[in-house]
Amino acid sequence: LNYLIHSFESDIVIIDYRVRGFTRDVKGKKHFIDHKIHSIQNFISKDTLERYQMVDVNVYHENLFHTKMVIKEFDLDNYLFGLDREDLSPREEKRIRGLLQREMMEMFYGRNLRR
Repeated sequence: LNYLIHSFESDIVIIDYRVRGFTRDVKGKKHFIDHKIHSIQNFISKDTLERYQMVDVNVYHENLFHTKMVIKEFDLDNYLFGLDREDLSPREEKRIRGLLQREMMEMFYGRNLRR
């Protein structure tokens, strides 16, 4: 999991984990989940937990686990094409950062935010 997150270097990550089916013990009793899990975040490395803001949307009785992640600090140069951050005035940099932050929050929450 950590390898995938780091490999893609994503600013926004959505992770779903669904436990399907069941297994039986030696007495024939069905076990629909055979391991402890309360959050996908329990399986994410500390350095990744520190880099992202995260929220869980879990449905425990359905064995459905969902974690949404958005990067806390982003490199503006990764979003600029044909110029560098140093080419921007402080005012323009602040405006562009605000627009990017808003765009990320809309994707993170899955809705348009009020202007």
